[in-house]
Amino acid sequence: MLRRIPSPFALALVGSGVFLLTFASLLAWYVGPRVRLTPTDIDMTSVMTGRGSYFDADVGSTTHDRTITLTRRVLGDVHAGAGHDAAVWDVSTTIDTPKTLPLKDPRRSLQWTVERWVSDRRTNMPVHCCGEPPSFDADAFLKFPFDVRKQTYRWWDSTLGGSVPLHYTGTQRVLGHEGYRFTGSVRPTRIGSRQVPGILVGLPRQGQVFAEEWYSDPRIALVVDQRTGEIIDASIAPNVTLRRPGGRQDAVTLLQSDALAMTDATRKAVVDRAVADAGKLRLVGQTLPLAAAGVGGPLAVAGLVMLLVRGRRKPYGNPSDTPLLPGGNNLGQGVHDAEFVIDVSGPGA
Repeated sequence: MLRRIPSPFALALVGSGVFLLTFASLLAWYVGPRVRLTPTDIDMTSVMTGRGSYFDADVGSTTHDRTITLTRRVLGDVHAGAGHDAAVWDVSTTIDTPKTLPLKDPRRSLQWTVERWVSDRRTNMPVHCCGEPPSFDADAFLKFPFDVRKQTYRWWDSTLGGSVPLHYTGTQRVLGHEGYRFTGSVRPTRIGSRQVPGILVGLPRQGQVFAEEWYSDPRIALVVDQRTGEIIDASIAPNVTLRRPGGRQDAVTLLQSDALAMTDATRKAVVDRAVADAGKLRLVGQTLPLAAAGVGGPLAVAGLVMLLVRGRRKPYGNPSDTPLLPGGNNLGQGVHDAEFVIDVSGPGA
């Protein structure tokens, strides 16, 4: 009887295939989700510019058709969010005029705001900790969630102090890179009050009044990288005004622009970063797992086929292991041990 001895080559194929399949699963289900996290050590500066109007305190009136520059600096606080698995970003935003921009001092800007945004690194949803004001509530701000969908997102508007629904309106290419376009608007909304001379809002007989501050933005347009959620282009049209208490008409324009848009340098920097980050996510979450599974599966199948069909055969070495046929005849034993005697003598010898 013959017995099979597994082929070392077939075993190697099976082992390699199983390893690659396991590696593919590890990349897809373990490594990939841990790579797809909002960064905590971010250090980013973005600039938007455009023409518009603003209130010039030096002359006491609104100046028109001037350059307005919005600069946003984002720094990550790695230590603060470590215990919460959160991304903690400190955001400084300045709005400058041609007079204040060369000063390089946020305290001299037309407007300066400082915020702390905290979000879950996986879902991009707000996390209320680490000194973050409880008012922050949106699922998109400086970035959108990973794997952006063609749906409506709540975008955080710092001037409004609330979220704005942004609707998917198609795709748009930015420096050759395609992204999802989202648009929305803010209707005139009261955002607070400011003490000003009464004459400024049409109340000359009153010394100081608490004028109502109103804000609107009729044209918000963002282009977002689908895989990473990074904003690769942006345009806004802010309008901030003052009204007399209880008034229905704007009395003073504090800030107005039909289009503040990313500068070319900022646009190139964010597109380059989005392309690089998307490439890493695609490599770990798609390219490598598919390649490993595509090679590992056929290898494992080929090895199993060889083990089942093409295994090497070798005779048993111990004759006693050969089974007896019915009647006690052992053909195997007879082949090896029988002696044949030929009688060559004649009859009667």
